[in-house]
Amino acid sequence: MAAGLRAVRRWGQVAAAPPSLAFTRSAFVVKKASSAQPNWLGVGLAFGTSAALWALLLKQHSEDVIEYERRKQARGHKCTEHKCS
Repeated sequence: MAAGLRAVRRWGQVAAAPPSLAFTRSAFVVKKASSAQPNWLGVGLAFGTSAALWALLLKQHSEDVIEYERRKQARGHKCTEHKCS
């Protein structure tokens, strides 16, 4: 029983000890980002990617509308041939 209490006390001391590296500054943070000089490469990539995705979306939508109209026409022809109601 006494050995168990010693282990609990020892664990409590380890857990209560403040971590030595918790409040140190990261080596990767050198300075705050400045909005006076934006990262133009990142801005260009973001807008370029967005524009490319919109172009693909609109192209796909146009193709889908054309396919829809084609199938609608084909379905209409079948019904007139068989005199569907």
